[in-house]
Amino acid sequence: MIYLQLFLSFLQIGALSFGGGYAAMPLIQEQVVTLHGWLSMEAFTDLVTIAEMTPGPIAVNSATFVGTQIAGPGGAVVATLGCILPSCIIVTLLAYIYTKYRNMSLLQGTLASLRPAVVAMIAKAGVTILVSAFFISGTIDLVRENVCIRMVVFFGAALVLLRKFKMNPILVMVLCGVANMIFCGVMGICLLYTSDAADE
Repeated sequence: MIYLQLFLSFLQIGALSFGGGYAAMPLIQEQVVTLHGWLSMEAFTDLVTIAEMTPGPIAVNSATFVGTQIAGPGGAVVATLGCILPSCIIVTLLAYIYTKYRNMSLLQGTLASLRPAVVAMIAKAGVTILVSAFFISGTIDLVRENVCIRMVVFFGAALVLLRKFKMNPILVMVLCGVANMIFCGVMGICLLYTSDAADE
């Protein structure tokens, strides 16, 4: 039953994710986090990070990750097949239609009208991930205890490295991961030292 659910969920994602992997993120979130509850929002954010770091399309990587988490290697195969099957069928049909009718104004108008919707879906995915990273509760609440200052600083540093210095995105992700590990290690040592001092 879980295999069928995985296949059908990722079949829907594969059939409706126009505009690439980032445009599919809201659909994946809806299926995986909201509808089925297979992953928490925190685990979904980790999924996006892992899917971005590994080679291949982000939607396919996400399908493989979720399938593995939910039902092991068999789940990975089923979810991945569900994700790519609509694309294989649709692209084959569209290639035929486009080759035959490429100069039709109706076809050009349809393609142009999809662009704003795709941009909106990508923006929604980015804002959702940003909110889950910046706010501990996962909702926008500007109370000091709810804002994760460390993530805001990492985001700002990563943005500067990417935009101003044009660094490789994978290198920026690795640097942020290393910086977070160092931060957590230093905080752990400080807490250990503080608790030892309090015991004395």
